[in-house]
Amino acid sequence: MVQKDLNGMEQGNGSGSRDLEKPLLAKKEKEGSEEPRTSHHRRHTLRSRRDAVLPNSGYAIFSTLMVALGPLALGFAIGYTSPTQVAIIKDLNFTIAQFSTFGSILNVGCMIGAILSGRIADYFGRKRALLLAALPLLAGWSLIVLGKTATPLIIGRILNGFGGGIISFSVPMYIGEIAPKHLRGTLGTMNQLAITIGITLSYVFGMLFNWRVLGLLGCIPEVSLIVGLLFIPESPRWLAKAGKKEELSLCLQKLRGKDFNTTQEIADIQAAMEALNALPSVKLSDLKERKLSRPLVAGIGLMVLQQFSGINAFMLYSSGIFATAGVSNPDIASVALGTLQVFMTLAAAGLMDKAGRRILLMISAGGMALSCFLVGFSFYLRTLQPEKMSEALDTFICELALVSLLVYIATFSLGIGAIPWIIMSEIFPAHVKGIAGSVATLVNWFCAYAITMIFNYMLLWSAIGSFWLFAAECIGTVIFVAMFVPETRGRTLEQIEASFK
Repeated sequence: MVQKDLNGMEQGNGSGSRDLEKPLLAKKEKEGSEEPRTSHHRRHTLRSRRDAVLPNSGYAIFSTLMVALGPLALGFAIGYTSPTQVAIIKDLNFTIAQFSTFGSILNVGCMIGAILSGRIADYFGRKRALLLAALPLLAGWSLIVLGKTATPLIIGRILNGFGGGIISFSVPMYIGEIAPKHLRGTLGTMNQLAITIGITLSYVFGMLFNWRVLGLLGCIPEVSLIVGLLFIPESPRWLAKAGKKEELSLCLQKLRGKDFNTTQEIADIQAAMEALNALPSVKLSDLKERKLSRPLVAGIGLMVLQQFSGINAFMLYSSGIFATAGVSNPDIASVALGTLQVFMTLAAAGLMDKAGRRILLMISAGGMALSCFLVGFSFYLRTLQPEKMSEALDTFICELALVSLLVYIATFSLGIGAIPWIIMSEIFPAHVKGIAGSVATLVNWFCAYAITMIFNYMLLWSAIGSFWLFAAECIGTVIFVAMFVPETRGRTLEQIEASFK
């Protein structure tokens, strides 16, 4: 006898590929009857199948939110210079060169932290690496709050960057290693989302408090992170690498839910880590291996292109950019920019494991290219007989610059903001993940330093040329993604690694 269920699926007398239904069908045949199923029974069966396949991700989500306090602290430090520029220059008699150094030196600290981040995270574990990162951040804010001259402020900014460099490597790596494969993209986006929230909070509170109080508020995320680390597990893959099999089993069971069968995932992780431990210690020169060229080009290339799009310069000096473009209230425009970035990053989180990484990267870079061109065009219009410019044209130019900058941030947040960090945590083979991730993070922060250091001078040279250069770079990013970046959606880390062999 043959019967169709709600989905039109044919059910026979126990044969075929419908293994989950064989026991039920066999029982009905034995009883000599085949009673029709109720809709409630069918919905319950389908729901049970889904629950059997997908893990309970509640604890993984909670752990992700706890470690996201780290990038939130980093975002607060990145955004700090935008609302405080005028006040710090006035109170401490900073020159433009001194303030540019104060703003960009954060990236130097991040580079130093990035160099050490892989070794720290591999030796101490991801959790302890984040604990170590919180301490220099707290020390840095203390120097900024109490400093009376340029020197303590610059040292404090370097310490902020040092902690941020460790965070920018360790958090994406931790999230990538604890997340179930069907949520790895979505949870990985939380790193960038937390950065954008931190930036936006610095803009908002910068309008309400002076720069010293704002620095004191910057300590709150680090203290919260230290407390939050007490309630989350270590990375399962690091536990396997350290040979802690019992802790690995308990940790993974908590991350996947008590009813989920983790046997196969534990076996895969242990096999990968045993193969890793059998290899000799990795040196920087090992990155020259031909088999590593594809993941290194993709991972490091995205880091370079992310920063050469100009994003850190936009976020550090957004108020100045809006003022140059003629926007009447640049501080409020900066808050709107940061808020938009938060919402668009949330939208990206919902799309990451549905649309895939590659398509979002290309849409993001294409939108940024158009936005940068239009910002440059608005500056170009302002150079055309400014003394004869009508009020209507002046308003149009301001609105064009403002809307274009907001679209730039929106499209950046959709892909280029989060995905390079997700890709970094996914594509590097396990045996070089620490050192390769450190190099990628170092390159990212070096490029950020270069752009933020010269950006004010670029605007003095040519605002038009600066934004059109960024537009050209974003077009290059679309081409690069199409040629070199693989799709990693829906694959385990072990499957991704195997695809490069």
